[in-house]
Amino acid sequence: MSDPTVNAEFFIKKVNDAKVHFERALDCKHTEFDDLYPYMIEHPQFFWYKRYVAWSELLTLADLCEELSFPWREEFTPQQIEYVEQRVMSAKVLDFWFENADSKETAQQ
Repeated sequence: MSDPTVNAEFFIKKVNDAKVHFERALDCKHTEFDDLYPYMIEHPQFFWYKRYVAWSELLTLADLCEELSFPWREEFTPQQIEYVEQRVMSAKVLDFWFENADSKETAQQ
């Protein structure tokens, strides 16, 4: 039988990775998505699709953490938690995700 602590750590790491992926997509920085679909860089809708994919990944992992009762909210600001709980990637999310918060990527540098 697996250790629930290890599972929690695994999922929290994955939700953090998804958060960084979404933040990099917001900033139009390179992500692994660029490597998977290099031809899309030539299309203007690419950045919207890239953000949508990253947002979907983040929502999926937050949902899994929620179902498993893992503390995913600790990794986000209160405003970001509200955005994730509302689930809609609106202009507000795109414009204010970083408001009053450093990204995980920035904090790691």
